[in-house]
Amino acid sequence: MESALIVCEMPKSSDYFRDILLQNKCDDIQAVRTGQEARRILAERDFDLCIINAPLKDEYGENLSKDISTHYLSQIILVVKAELYDEVTEKVEDYGVLTVPKPINKSLLWSAIKYADTAMRRMNNIRKQNEKLMQKLDDVRNIGRAKLLLITYMGMSEEEAHRYIEKQAMDMRMTKREVADNILKTYDS
Repeated sequence: MESALIVCEMPKSSDYFRDILLQNKCDDIQAVRTGQEARRILAERDFDLCIINAPLKDEYGENLSKDISTHYLSQIILVVKAELYDEVTEKVEDYGVLTVPKPINKSLLWSAIKYADTAMRRMNNIRKQNEKLMQKLDDVRNIGRAKLLLITYMGMSEEEAHRYIEKQAMDMRMTKREVADNILKTYDS
């Protein structure tokens, strides 16, 4: 975990969270005191983790945790009063928000941070896989469009267009996508 946002009204509590995060080798830590400040800073940049110590000055923190989960890629730990733990957990768990009851048990918080870090790494791996799949899908679309142009303008069959693109890619030491892009530039203008 590289970056964290602490949303906490009390500076002493904020320092407590900062110390624990520093022990977790998180060196990019910012702290704000209200939900409004948190939303403003999140609009400017991403954080791997957001720790919200409820209640905040301008809101409880439950809606902030839902907003972060819905609009950003941060993992969220919401620290709540023990008597509200079950009620709040029920409201935020479908958003992937981890809740930790007060008074804060350092080992439980440490475990929650480790869990959030693991979840963030898993999410990043899934995002990378998704990007690769989207690129492959885009490649297939462009190659299909290039084949259609070869069929239309060159009178080739689909099989001939496919072989033509493959042969050009081998002969020119290019990818099929690059060959398809060249065909699209030539005929699609």
